[in-house]
Amino acid sequence: MILAAVAAVLVAACSKPAPIESVESLMANPERLKELRAQCKVDHAKVGDAQCNAVAEATRQRFFGSDGPKYTPPSSTTSPPPAAFSPPAASAPAAPSPVPPSAPKD
Repeated sequence: MILAAVAAVLVAACSKPAPIESVESLMANPERLKELRAQCKVDHAKVGDAQCNAVAEATRQRFFGSDGPKYTPPSSTTSPPPAAFSPPAASAPAAPSPVPPSAPKD
């Protein structure tokens, strides 16, 4: 009896893993993609690395498109000011102070 139990466990451990849904099939079926994203978030180990990686790639491709992001930020972190911009001159007169509101009359 123990031998049968051990054999059953060994056969179960050697069985083929569940087939993985492809990135293309997940992109074509957004409801299934959403379901698998939730499963990967809750129990990544149970779903498996390969399936969760396919889910992540399908999500990325649906968001960015298959070509990747369309916007590439400039290489420099700061850009020069527009040509029409001119800083205030140091000798410019100060702006007049606002007039205080008048007291209410009775």
